[in-house]
Parts: sequence; C-alpha cells; structure tokens
Amino acid sequence: MLRKLIKHEFRATGRVMLPMYAVLLLTAVGANLSTRGLLETDIWFLDFLGGALVTAFAVAMFAVCIVAFVLMIQRFQRNLLGDEGYLTLTLPASIHKQVWAKLIVSAVWFALTLIVVFAACLIMAYDVGLIHQLVRGLRMVLEEFSRSPYAFDVPAFCLELLAVCFLGSCVMCLQFYAAMAAGHGFANHKKLWTVVMFFGLWFVMWWAVGGICNLFDFMGWDYLLSNLTAGWDMNVAMHFSMVTAGVLEVLYGSVAYVITVVCLKRRLNLE
Repeated sequence: MLRKLIKHEFRATGRVMLPMYAVLLLTAVGANLSTRGLLETDIWFLDFLGGALVTAFAVAMFAVCIVAFVLMIQRFQRNLLGDEGYLTLTLPASIHKQVWAKLIVSAVWFALTLIVVFAACLIMAYDVGLIHQLVRGLRMVLEEFSRSPYAFDVPAFCLELLAVCFLGSCVMCLQFYAAMAAGHGFANHKKLWTVVMFFGLWFVMWWAVGGICNLFDFMGWDYLLSNLTAGWDMNVAMHFSMVTAGVLEVLYGSVAYVITVVCLKRRLNLE
C-alpha cells in the first residue's frame, strides 16, 4: 500500500513540479542567449528583452524553490487535515504509511529541485571554455586534496552527506506536519494554533539542545571528547560528525513524528 500511496503522491505533485521545472530550464536557455548578445546591443528593444529574460530566470528559480516547499505543506494539509481527510483516513492504509509516503515524496522533490536549479544555473552560464575551465579546476582541486594530510574518503562522505540531507528534509517536513496536526486538534482558530505549535516546537527543541549542551559542559564531557578525538585522522572525524548529525536528526525527527501520528490518530478534528 505504501508503494501505491507514493505513486499517487508523485502523480499529484508532478502535475505542478514538472511544468515548473520545464519553465525554469526554458528561462535558463533564454537568459543564456540574452547574456550572449541581447544585453550587449544598442537596440533598446533587444536590450529590454534580454533584461526581461534574465529577470524571468531569477523569478522562475525562486518560484520553483517556493512551490516545492509550499506544495509539501499543502498536500499534507489537504489530504489529511482538510475535506479530503474524510476519504483519505478511510483508505486501507495506516497513518504511518500515509505520513511516510508524503515524507519520501517531499524529500525526492526537494532533491530534484536542487538538481534542476543547479542544472539551470549551468545552462544559464554555459560556455564551452568556461566548462573546460571548471572541469580542469575541479580536477586540480581533487588532485591536491588527495595529496593533502587532511584528505578523507570522499565517496563515503558523499553517501553520508546524502543520508544526512535526506534525514534533514524529512525532519523539516515533520516539524511542519507535527505543528499542523497538533493545531488542527482544536475546534477553532486552527491556523493560529498551527503557528503557535510550530514556534513552540522550535523553542522546545532549542531549549532542549541548550540544556543538553549545558549538562555536557557541567559534566566535563567536552574535555573527555577532546581527548578521545585527539588521535583521530580526518576520515574518522568526518564519519563521526556525519553520524552525530544523523543521530541528532533522527532523535528530533522521532519526536515530531510521534506528535504527528498521535495527533492524527487521537486529536484530529476535521470539522
């Protein structure tokens, strides 16, 4: 059932995101053409057209990022907390599967948005000589880095970074999901309560992090940790930092996930 939910989510969100990607790439091509000649001409109309194409590219790039973020919130609100919730909650799928379907789809769209924005920037600035210079510079950096005493396992670090980014996307979604699910448990002023719950959850998180840091400082764990990591090489240090970041994201995401599921199961008010 999870696979069907994910497929349905991709179909529903793809109707919005794919056209946005196409518009962004087309405006990137137009911005590239404008920088190659339209902005350097003495004809005012062509100069104006070139400026309009560059502006359209900037607006499209900003709009794609905003739409991906807003769509993530809107899908959760409409499917589970809005009028569609009466139908969605009667499906033969648990709350866990429905939440995970939205988390996975949102994380994938966030990743695709970053890739498309990066590709659009390359298209906008595309030049054969520039590409050759970038490839040559990247090769030189990697060669120098491989001979550096601070070198670390790049492939493993990239995989860990992808995992941390995926967890970060899920945690960001869960923070909004938890706030919306808790806010819609009230009979009136649901949007206001959603905002209150969002900032309240954020405040509690930073208060807990600050309290844990003060506790560690009081117990002298920073001194023990510095002695423990003194003999580590760069590989071990990078892996430790990635694992630590992942564990912290899992802990915070678990709290937000529990709040989301409990509120959807026991405190949801669709009226």
